[in-house]
Amino acid sequence: MNHYIGSEEILRKKREYLIPCVYHFYNEPMQLVRGEMQYLYDNTGKQYLDCFAGVSVVNCGHCNPEITTVICEQVNTLQHTCAIYLTQNIVNLAEQLAQITPGKLQKTFFCSSGSEATEGAALLASLYTGSSEFISLRQGLHGRTKLGMSLTGLSMWRTDQTPVGGINFAPNAYCYRCPFDKRYPECDLACANEIETIIKTATSGKVAAMFAEPIQGNGGIITPPLNYFKRVKEILDAYGILLIVDEVQTGFGRTGKMFAIEHYGVEPDIMAMAKALGNGTPVGAFTARAEIADIYTRPGASTLGGNPVTSAACLATLKYITTNNLPARAEELGKLFKDGLLSLQQKHTIIGDVRGLGLMLGAELVHSDKIPAITEIDIIIEKMKDRGFLVGKNGPNRNVLAFQPPLVITANDINNLLTNLDDVLGSVKF
Repeated sequence: MNHYIGSEEILRKKREYLIPCVYHFYNEPMQLVRGEMQYLYDNTGKQYLDCFAGVSVVNCGHCNPEITTVICEQVNTLQHTCAIYLTQNIVNLAEQLAQITPGKLQKTFFCSSGSEATEGAALLASLYTGSSEFISLRQGLHGRTKLGMSLTGLSMWRTDQTPVGGINFAPNAYCYRCPFDKRYPECDLACANEIETIIKTATSGKVAAMFAEPIQGNGGIITPPLNYFKRVKEILDAYGILLIVDEVQTGFGRTGKMFAIEHYGVEPDIMAMAKALGNGTPVGAFTARAEIADIYTRPGASTLGGNPVTSAACLATLKYITTNNLPARAEELGKLFKDGLLSLQQKHTIIGDVRGLGLMLGAELVHSDKIPAITEIDIIIEKMKDRGFLVGKNGPNRNVLAFQPPLVITANDINNLLTNLDDVLGSVKF
């Protein structure tokens, strides 16, 4: 029989032994001990519908038997070598990624996290272009390494007091709070056009790449208009600047396409990915067009990147995603979910905006004058937790309810969540 120490003892040890930057949700947190597809269970046996998927990681569900079986078999066969020795899984995985990624993306470098992936993508862009400046978007998140943190446009994640220079931030396509006080489509994509002004006035003119998430996850599920990235790519191409698309949160079926950038009809020059690629196994990767990738010839290695177990997990994950057509499932269920949130918006004035694609949805909570409802969101996610629903929060003011559930969630799960959210929103005093 398992012995669980309980949340209070975990909190005590956390305070004593973990660096305090490692934070947690809830005033009264629980100890999670087991997962099964879209559900999690605490040490008392209580079931929770996971609506955050470990922050967009377990797209195929917790402890998915079709994936865990493959992992266990590989662990018992060959757990680790390194890329300096020839193994089969890593090249098969790279081949699979070349087949499913957009456009001419072909060659991949494997690492162990999204932070490593974005850092490596930036290095590759610099090697190819011979430039070291970058453009990034406000409210973007690109990792916790020094460069990744410097590319991040969210102050709460910019802990480094001496960030890397040569990075300029462009306004993001935050239509609900347009930085130009315009409305789409009359705005003529002023936020995208501003990128050209930044290139001309704030840079040396020699920029390696622009970083962008198709949908900004931590930024508040900010979802650009569908013609936004075409305008961006036109501007970048005119100045010989690469587009690095960060699909760490949006990739692998989450938005109704295998990759979110596919909604926008644009081919990235380099793509960073992680999270859902391994369905919980630590993994990161960046993929590029062959002519870009082939410039990187000096030795480079990630000790654990693409090891046999990780690659086996990723191959099993991709097989499950494609066999079960999870992108189409995310599109269908996402429409049901979004329609439900829009109905709640009509009923509850605290919901100022609903946005997202597929099963990557956000509901921004505000007061009548658009002031972020910061205190209220914590009350809401706590009450939802008590009812057995784990909902995320994000955005610069942490006032956006984030819904990024496993893609194996059911329509019944979504309807139950919406019913309970309706009750909770009605019970909170604003």
